Amino acid sequence: MEEPQRVRSHTVTTTASSFAENFSTSSSSFAYDREFLRTLPGLLIVAEIVLGLLVWTLIAGTEYFRVPAFGWVMFVAVFYWVLTVFFLIIYITMTYTRIPQVPWTTVGLCFNGSAFILYLSAAVVDASSVSPERDSHNFNSWAASSFFAFLVTICYAGNTYFSFIAWRSRTIQ
Repeated sequence: MEEPQRVRSHTVTTTASSFAENFSTSSSSFAYDREFLRTLPGLLIVAEIVLGLLVWTLIAGTEYFRVPAFGWVMFVAVFYWVLTVFFLIIYITMTYTRIPQVPWTTVGLCFNGSAFILYLSAAVVDASSVSPERDSHNFNSWAASSFFAFLVTICYAGNTYFSFIAWRSRTIQ
């Protein structure tokens, strides 16, 4: 005796197949913006990643836990380094075009503005915590991290300016 086959719901089949079609077309049309890294904001993001990496690795390679202020510098440096890498991936892969519900110009302005302010505070804390009397064998690393923290701050200030220009032109339209 054969068991009658169960009839599948047409809605489920259509939904599943449309999902598969959308998924396959979205993954096959992988976008890559090669020109982004040639723009000034793209170059600034790369500089932020490289210099930010220097900031936190120069501190992490020392006994920074002896100076509590370096905990703040490490938090800001690592937090914004990870988020900047994330935004670089979003910009290079043009993911922002696939998620139009997100106001990307506003997100970029808020991100770069907050990064500028918090990195400025971290750079000042970093510079004020460097003292040759405090721990002489960590002095060079801490001084170098302070220098690079100010360079990253300048890069974020530049990207904040470009984000503001893009945001303003978008809100005027």
